[in-house]
Amino acid sequence: MADKIATRESYGNALAELGDKYDFVVLDADLAAATKTGTFKKKFPERFFDCGIAEGNMMSVAAGIAAAGKTVFASSFAMFAAGRAYDQVRNSVCYPHLNVKIGATHAGITVGEDGATHQCIEDIALMRAIPGMTIINPADDTEARAAVEAAINFNGPVYLRFGRLAVPVINDKATYKFEIGKGVNMADGTDVTIVATGIMVAMALDAAKLLANEGISARVINIATIKPIDKEIILDAARSTGAIVTAEEHNVIGGLGAAVTETVCEACPVPVMRVGVEDSFGRSGKVPPLLEMYGLTPENIVAKAKAAIALKK
Repeated sequence: MADKIATRESYGNALAELGDKYDFVVLDADLAAATKTGTFKKKFPERFFDCGIAEGNMMSVAAGIAAAGKTVFASSFAMFAAGRAYDQVRNSVCYPHLNVKIGATHAGITVGEDGATHQCIEDIALMRAIPGMTIINPADDTEARAAVEAAINFNGPVYLRFGRLAVPVINDKATYKFEIGKGVNMADGTDVTIVATGIMVAMALDAAKLLANEGISARVINIATIKPIDKEIILDAARSTGAIVTAEEHNVIGGLGAAVTETVCEACPVPVMRVGVEDSFGRSGKVPPLLEMYGLTPENIVAKAKAAIALKK
């Protein structure tokens, strides 16, 4: 059984470790214990600022610090970082293209009992629509840690999406290399491609095994960078396998599925089926039943893969 760790934990640990190597500051909106930025606060109290429950103001503060030449991480739950502070993210951070890195934790329906108000399934769509925003949605601890360092070294705003749920570590820390804008082939296949992001990558790998048991060969691609998306790896998969399934813990509108469909439609039209939240709000509940209820399962990926294959010309 693979080790499991929530990517919000990875985020906090990475900030604390990288604080020795890089000069950056961290802001939080009275959620340091939950976003795990408290780990950085304990180690570097002079570089940590709690802005209180005022996310829009926090983004404005982050923009001011970044305009003075510093790299800044501004952290809160995804619902508040992307939703409540959207105006400031758009106009104060992205318009002047500042080095503000948004650490958005507790994304998706796996927030569980916190319910619909906190289960942010629109954040990728919101951030994708802002010019100049880079969006990273890591799949596991290894990728999350690497993404934080990549964001520090990247010039411009970055939206980093992290989860509350402990997820399997699927990447080998010793060999894994993260590059913004590049997807990763996780498994080879010839009949269909599963393009997944975040917590759905592990499920995509499970789905590929289930498909293999039925004689169906599935390629699995991990897209950690939603924007800019790796068009090359997606179009190669479209040409090679002729059918695609996308999988994301997000609304099927405006997220990974939309980005992949747009890419394929423009250059290599093939059937694309989407696994994600079907344009509805979340609801309070335990995580496993919620994943089942919203179709975020390996079994649903398998069903969509078969449907995509059936649409091949």
